[in-house]
Amino acid sequence: MKYVKQYVFIFSLALLSSCTQNSTEEGYPIKTQEDANGFSYEMAENDPSGLRLYTLDNGLKVYLGKNEEDPKIQTLIAVRAGSTYDPADNTGLAHYLEHMVFKGTDDIGTSDYVAESKLLTEISDLYEAHKTEQDPEKKKAIYKQIDSVSFEASKLAIANEYDKMVNSLGAEGTNAFTSNEQTVYVNKIPSNELEKWLTVESERFSKLVLRLFHTELEAVYEEFNRGQDNDGRKQYFATLEGLFPTHPYGTQSTIGISEHLKNPSMEAINAYFDKYYVPNNMAVILVGDLDFEATIQKVNDAFGDYERKEIAHPTFPELDPITEPVKKEVYGPTSESIYLAFRSEGKGSEQEVLLTLVDYMLANSQAGLIDLNLNQKQVVQNASSFTNFDNDYGFHLLYGSPKENQSLDEVKDLLLEQVEKIKKGEFEDWLLDAVVNDLRLSQIRQYEDASSTAYAYLDAFIGFQDWNSRLEMLDRMKEISKEDIVKFANEFYGNNYVEVHKLKGEDSSIVKVENPGITPIELNRDKESAFLKEFNKVGSPSLEPQYIDYKTAIKATETDNNIEVSYIKNPNNDIFNLNIIFDMGQDHDRMVSLAAGYLDYLGTDKYTPEELKQEFYKIGISYNIFSSNDKTYMSISGLKENLDAGLALLENLWNNAQPNQESYDKYVESILKQRQDGKTQKGNIFYNGMMNYAQYGEDSRLRNIYSEEELKAFKPAELVAKIKEMRAYKQRIFYYGNDVDAAVASLDKHHEVPETLMDYPEKMEYQNVDTGGNVYFVDYDMVQSEILLLSKGDEFDDKKMAAARLFNTYFGSGLSSIVFQEIRESKSLAYSAFASYSMASEEGEPDYTMAYVGTQANKLEQAVNAMMELMNDMPEAQEQFNQAKEATLKQIAAERITKSDIFWTYEGLKKRGITNDYREEMYQTIENMTFDDLKTFFNENIKGQDYNVAVMGNKKDLDFEALGKLGTVKELDIDYIFNYEKKEEESLEEVKL
Repeated sequence: MKYVKQYVFIFSLALLSSCTQNSTEEGYPIKTQEDANGFSYEMAENDPSGLRLYTLDNGLKVYLGKNEEDPKIQTLIAVRAGSTYDPADNTGLAHYLEHMVFKGTDDIGTSDYVAESKLLTEISDLYEAHKTEQDPEKKKAIYKQIDSVSFEASKLAIANEYDKMVNSLGAEGTNAFTSNEQTVYVNKIPSNELEKWLTVESERFSKLVLRLFHTELEAVYEEFNRGQDNDGRKQYFATLEGLFPTHPYGTQSTIGISEHLKNPSMEAINAYFDKYYVPNNMAVILVGDLDFEATIQKVNDAFGDYERKEIAHPTFPELDPITEPVKKEVYGPTSESIYLAFRSEGKGSEQEVLLTLVDYMLANSQAGLIDLNLNQKQVVQNASSFTNFDNDYGFHLLYGSPKENQSLDEVKDLLLEQVEKIKKGEFEDWLLDAVVNDLRLSQIRQYEDASSTAYAYLDAFIGFQDWNSRLEMLDRMKEISKEDIVKFANEFYGNNYVEVHKLKGEDSSIVKVENPGITPIELNRDKESAFLKEFNKVGSPSLEPQYIDYKTAIKATETDNNIEVSYIKNPNNDIFNLNIIFDMGQDHDRMVSLAAGYLDYLGTDKYTPEELKQEFYKIGISYNIFSSNDKTYMSISGLKENLDAGLALLENLWNNAQPNQESYDKYVESILKQRQDGKTQKGNIFYNGMMNYAQYGEDSRLRNIYSEEELKAFKPAELVAKIKEMRAYKQRIFYYGNDVDAAVASLDKHHEVPETLMDYPEKMEYQNVDTGGNVYFVDYDMVQSEILLLSKGDEFDDKKMAAARLFNTYFGSGLSSIVFQEIRESKSLAYSAFASYSMASEEGEPDYTMAYVGTQANKLEQAVNAMMELMNDMPEAQEQFNQAKEATLKQIAAERITKSDIFWTYEGLKKRGITNDYREEMYQTIENMTFDDLKTFFNENIKGQDYNVAVMGNKKDLDFEALGKLGTVKELDIDYIFNYEKKEEESLEEVKL
């Protein structure tokens, strides 16, 4: 039940300051130096990230950082242009352009560009005519022409060549994203493939070719539909509309409006690319296992010939102040919530520094005013806050969800009361320093990660900021006093806020469109461009896989009372993590999970619940107590110097927790409200509820819950006794840090256990049902529909792991997979589609084959038919198989299991009955696999399987006759799925077709 601050919203700030843990009084002066090859670069003194910032002669910024933890490089290619730069009459342009940059150039993705380009010009002209035509029937006729010419053009195109090339390098996370002021292209590559990656990217950004345009446009529209089904996104954008009523931040969304998406201009997209995709408006960011001198030479060879152009960034009139509350309402099926947002100055301003501090003083997941006064005291269902800063403006947003019978206005008042406490100085003097230390600790953790560092560099580039100014942020925070915060808060917070109420109800703004009837385009899997043929001839330096000997990598000692302590040394810093592990969880005793959640709201004989949270936060220690299906963990983490004090606090809570009836009553209320809210959440219903029911039927962990009456009947003392009783069970400890002796000494001092420890209770077993012939449907108010096909397979067999991984790469996951190409690229039936053979996580449990499509309801039958065809007849593409095989081997070769992941990976392997690093056998097996081997795996494990089908959508929009072809359609009551009201079998209603 513990509510955790949503760090995702402040992620960029945490990254920006992630390199400040070793700051000095001298600060971070920038010096210009020259490397061995004569390239000039800037470097900030005392910068532990070691950034070298190069600027090529054409203005391209190159950010290089070294991180040798694994042989990979996080790559980002960034353009300082996003949706804010869209023309007001052509919104969504920057985002759609982002999609099209994956389609190739005049060399990549074509078998005959001269012939193809003539057809593309014709398509472009047709789109201009389509855009200006007002008569609906004439527009449809033009679109049919577009579809016809596009089909002819597709015969010359070769789909997904870019994706195939980067996939063959062993790249991971291939993607891109667009926001207000940036468009960023992402890959994580094996470090030995840098040169080939640069070859592809240099070509990729040299020329924009808008091939396969209308099918990708339909995929973007499916993405637009997903946004219409996302109440949180609608609430967020309504907040931006209120904050920025005459600025593009609030007047145009990244995805664009429906009218503009359906009436695009290829000419406008080309003009945007030519204007903003120029070297002096771009950055190449590389962080990982690299050599500075060799890397900058290769980047210069790849991008140095790009021609710079004069660039002008748009400017906008200053916004009028907000002088009174602006109230908005949005509607949808999900539970109610409220956003309160205050507009601020933008990135790099003094307000960014001050607001970040205030934000964490209000909500830091432990001891902020919102944490203690609202969440800890359970006076709202949940609440928190976050900040966001773009170049022109930023904002501070507070949000909350109400308890049962609590209004959103009451939640608003409670949130504003916490702001008033800041304004009045009603907070502990130590809180400000604790927040700075908390930020510093989180940034030390983030600095260990190459990807986090790369995104920190990205934010500095997009914000036109010197890197040293970002490094100085925490130092600036340290100089801010309580008086400064109080003065700022009184000046900043008033009636100048936007409040957006998310209410339950039908959204009248939803846009629904007809299926345009796209002719499936040619994919030409058997063809290769001349560029790809030459690319495949180029070799790369070898990179050998490395495997873990878990028996030597995980050391062991024990405490004085003979508890085993497994440990791994932290080689990087003084951060530790200590875990007391019980191999029993909810499957052994349902009460354990209930008790663990309740403990978070209790104090001890020495501390109130709020004081206990404050004591942990003062010393920078995080603690967590939670129970999974088969494990219960009690954990603390922080700096090693505070381990002893942190463990003493945890043990004090464990030994001396004081039961409290009032807090328990609120805890039960919160659980029941969480259940009600969960019933409105599409993802929870589909992926948690329906998928679980398709696997287990009525007898499942999900449905084996305490009823409302049972929850209310518990005595708080029973739950406290259950947690205290845990100490008497068998247990083991895992420590990750750099001083195991001190950790063991602290355990000997504080962690007392009986001389003889008890065995665990018998574990409850749940049986997976056989699949086939069932179509389970849930009615939900949504634009899209979602369908999941699930087939139970054989019990886990580690001999299948190699074939399963290769099959998933070739067939069902990733941009160049068969499923993605057929469902999205060729037929434009969905934004998201995948299929996989999922290996069981535990020996004795079955594997599953699954396939998913999310699409408009009026495309569902086509999408399902296309998927079923693939699941029964796997297309054979030898070259694509070769690329998938090469990609899988390179990914394994670049994988490194390090730090605490060694222990947790081994924990997962043991559940499968594996005690060695299985990747060695997997690698050797895949090396020797042929397409015939993969086809045999498909025929034996996927082809002809019987599926249970989960379908979620708007009942009035779905074709149940089409669904009936998949099996007997039964409508599920949501309470029945989760067993909240202990409903009986009659709640499973067969839908009459």
